[in-house]
Amino acid sequence: MKEKLVLLGGGGHCRSCIDVIEKQQRYEVVGILDKADTVGLEVVGYRILGTDEDIPMYIPQGCAFLITFGQVKSSLARETLFTVLKDHGAILATVISPRAYVSKHASVGMGSIVMHDALINSGARVGKNCIVNTKALVEHDAVVEDHSHVSTAAVVNGGTIVRRGSFFGSNAVSKEYVETSPQDFIKMGSAFRGR
Repeated sequence: MKEKLVLLGGGGHCRSCIDVIEKQQRYEVVGILDKADTVGLEVVGYRILGTDEDIPMYIPQGCAFLITFGQVKSSLARETLFTVLKDHGAILATVISPRAYVSKHASVGMGSIVMHDALINSGARVGKNCIVNTKALVEHDAVVEDHSHVSTAAVVNGGTIVRRGSFFGSNAVSKEYVETSPQDFIKMGSAFRGR
């Protein structure tokens, strides 16, 4: 029997998350919570049921939650909602696409999603409430700290540390064994050599 899952955020990133969730086949999406003016609309067949204020209604039903809006310039909104969920004692889902590869010697924290064709290699650690997006590579012994987003086709090379709340842009590549600053913004297509 599938676990019930409520999604938080109904935009473009939500659509991509739903595709991964459906492929994983672990969760049944109950619906989506989003802004008040979107209630009643649908996202690829799933209804927007309410707003974040309705989170406490779904916790006694045993629902898990996943934050399904993206992060570019700031992780603040995702971090704030993560804290709200934790304060309410909510279950946070961890979603990993069956088309992704996560080494048995790597770890992925609660509330994180690993999208299609992403690779997380041996010794790597991905924290809580992170996005490892489509075709991203997190190499051996790299660390992606909580609330960070490794964007599409980005390469976080061996031993690199992506500090808490950072955005590592599409097609960006890090040198090995360097680290970002907390809340850093690594722009799309850049060669990151450390701070």
